[in-house]
Parts: sequence; C-alpha cells; structure tokens
Amino acid sequence: MSPSGVPAEPATARVLRAGAVPLAGRAERPLSLFELWPPALFYLPVVLCWIGLALRYRSVTLPTLANPRLEAGGLCGESKAASLSMLGTEGRRLLAPFATMVTAPARAADADLEAALAAAAARGIGFPLVAKPDIGCRGTGVRIIRGPAELRAYLDAFPRGARVMLQRFVPEEGEAGVFYLRRPGEAMGRIVSLTLKYFPRVTGDGRSTLEELIRADPRAGRIAALYLARHRDARDRVLAAGESFRLTFLGNHCRGAVFRDGFRFITPEMTAAFDRIAREIDEFYIGRFDVRFRSLLDLMRGEGFSIIEFNGVGSEATHIWDRGASLRSAYRAWFAQLAASFAIGRQNRDRGFASMRALDLLRLYRKQQRLMRLYPP
Repeated sequence: MSPSGVPAEPATARVLRAGAVPLAGRAERPLSLFELWPPALFYLPVVLCWIGLALRYRSVTLPTLANPRLEAGGLCGESKAASLSMLGTEGRRLLAPFATMVTAPARAADADLEAALAAAAARGIGFPLVAKPDIGCRGTGVRIIRGPAELRAYLDAFPRGARVMLQRFVPEEGEAGVFYLRRPGEAMGRIVSLTLKYFPRVTGDGRSTLEELIRADPRAGRIAALYLARHRDARDRVLAAGESFRLTFLGNHCRGAVFRDGFRFITPEMTAAFDRIAREIDEFYIGRFDVRFRSLLDLMRGEGFSIIEFNGVGSEATHIWDRGASLRSAYRAWFAQLAASFAIGRQNRDRGFASMRALDLLRLYRKQQRLMRLYPP
C-alpha cells in the first residue's frame, strides 16, 4: 500500500503508464507526432507484438478470454447492448438509459420510425437522443438525433435487419475514457489510464466563415477536411462576433475530439467507484468505461458521472493520443496492454475457460467491418 492509501501499482500498470505526459509544462504543439498517421502504419508494430505473444502463449485468440463472459472478450464484433446489459446494480444506476430496435428486412421508413419511437418511449428517452449501431467501433455511425425527421432519415440509411441503439443524450460537457485492469484473484482493480476528452470549438469574429475559422485554427486547420465534411451545410456561414461553434459532439479521437492524459487526476475515490462497477460485471477484468461527467472534481470524487459505453479487451488506453505523448511511450503502453490481455487470458484458460476459435473470431471481425461500411456517414 502506498503512503496515500492507494494500492501499490503492479508492474503491468507501471509499464502501461510509462511515458505519461503531465498536463502542465509541455510543448503546446497542436497534434501529436503520429496523430495523422494512417492506422495501418501506426498499428503495424501492435500487430507484430500480438503475433509474438501468440507464439509465446501458443494461442492467437487468447485475449478473447480476458473477459470470458463478453463475446470475444470484447475484442471485436460484440453487441454494445449485450455488454451494457451485463452491468450490475451500481453500473445500471449510472448508465445512460438505452433502447434497441432492429430495422425491417426491406426499407420501411414509417415502420422503422414507429418501432424506434416506441422503443425509446418505453425507456423514457426523448429528443435529443444518440443513435448508434449496436455493433461497431471508433464512432462509426453515431449521431445526435434532434427529432423524428432526423431519426427517420438515419434509420432509412441504416443497413437492413441490423440493430440500432437509441440512448439518452447526456448533456454534460465533460467526457472521459477510464481504462480499468484487474487480474483474476486480485482483491481490487485499478485505473491504469484516464483520458479527458474535449470537443473543439471555433469562435466567430463577425467577418469569417466557418470554413475560414476552421482553417485558421492551429489544430483544427490540420484536420479541416474532417470538420468541413461534417458541417458542409454551414461552412459558408459567417459566425457572429463571439459566437462559439462546436466542431464535434463525439468523444472519439478519429472524429476530431481532443484527448488529454488525465492520469494525475486519478484518486482512490475514483478507483473505488469504478472497481465497484467493474466487479459487478461477471468475469470482467480489462477494458474501458466511457463516461460523461458534471465536473472533473466530481469525477475525482467518484460521483456525478454517467456511463455511456463500456468496452472490453479490444479498447485501448486512449491517453496515448495526447499531443504531448511520444511514439515510444504510446507503443510501450500498447505492448503492456497486449501483454496484460494475454496474461489474463492464460489465467482464465487455466481456470477452465476456452478461447474463441480463430475462424470464428475472423467471422466476427468481418461481420463488424461489413456493417461499418454500411452505416450512415
């Protein structure tokens, strides 16, 4: 036990946190050195690390046992609704309510809308609400829906026979990714990564168009195409002096949100709150909770937040996308996360759980990728 009363951090967590960047006193560069790299390039060393661990543990799918009650351990292709339904009493109390519906086999806009409205009403969900695919990742297909007309258009563009989640919109500005880790048999888990997410804005001057403001911004201008595609209908609008325009509502790095390493704000109270939530989930050991919160002080106290999603072993410790992070520290964090996933998987294999077959995992991944290509842009 450390002098502060926080359980001593085990070696895996220390490595996962290696190279963490303090929030103060760093270079104010607008993007990290590798933030704009193509995913195939950035994740290549991660794939190679996976192969090396698979050879060491003699199983390429061992991480699917890291959370043996989650489909594929939460690696890919799992149902968000099914995962959220595993939350216990404490988790359900903090969960932003959601409903689901399945689009009709053939396009039937009126029937889909009627089913969606009925499902949302049954859970007390009104507009605005968040519509998202039940299977997916990285914010693909996620939208804020402000009324029946927008919901109808969203459902009409959705793939046929696929499940849609409708979740209560949580208006709090604060959003965080809380990465949790506990080994089987440990009395208490720990938060090994805390990412604070910010939603960039530009401010009008009474003369410039939205496009001009975006392109002039040191950070937004580097990824202007991303924001302009989302706001194509407003790109020529002149913002009034002092008018603030939010560029994204999604807490996803690849959708334009800004990620900051918040590790220094982790407290024993926060850790205890998420440990209670995680331990209620049957056989859950590693993954990330995405939450919205009233204030950072509330989150540090372990209160005043709402769970919007939780993800299993396929999630990442997103502090690596802080603009001050080094490439070396990002890879060290990823490699430590993979090592922990394989090690926990081996422990659960030794306890009698069977990992998913490689062919079944491949089918699940291909299903997810096929659906993601069909979701509304």
